[in-house]
Amino acid sequence: MIIALTGTPGTGKTVIAACLREKGEYVVDLHQHIEEKGLKERFDKKRDTYSVDIGKLNSSLRSSIPKDRNAFLEGHLSHFLDCDMIIVVRCNPSVLHERLKKRNYAPQKISENVQAEALDVILCESIGSDAHVFEIDSTSCTPEQAVVMIREIIAGRTAGYEPGSVNWAEEMVKWC
Repeated sequence: MIIALTGTPGTGKTVIAACLREKGEYVVDLHQHIEEKGLKERFDKKRDTYSVDIGKLNSSLRSSIPKDRNAFLEGHLSHFLDCDMIIVVRCNPSVLHERLKKRNYAPQKISENVQAEALDVILCESIGSDAHVFEIDSTSCTPEQAVVMIREIIAGRTAGYEPGSVNWAEEMVKWC
């Protein structure tokens, strides 16, 4: 299975992916893959990010993903790629705000990402795909606990991880 591990920047995807790697899982760091394959395109000054052609990214991944085991695609674009399952990593917007401040994100970029999390943007984008979609709340769990949740989902124990199980409605008033 190809599993997208996605979420708003700062939700914990990278630390969870590192834990998955330590436990023997095959994980593709999309940021690193994009750098190595020269897939960055136009730089968007306003959003402080590069655009990436999803078709080219999909093509470049085909030869690097093993066919005989699960592969995790880690990155906030992974839910746009060809995959069998999408796991959206979620984080309380107030906690996310503090995490992004510690990373020295520009105020506008913090606001954009916190609002995206509060409004379920990545979850909504994911639901539009043909893949099975689940979500986990990383706000107060360790990476090891997140890996346990991910393994439960993969094993078919999905109760409590369905889309809509994480709800930031109370936070929306504060951030949107």
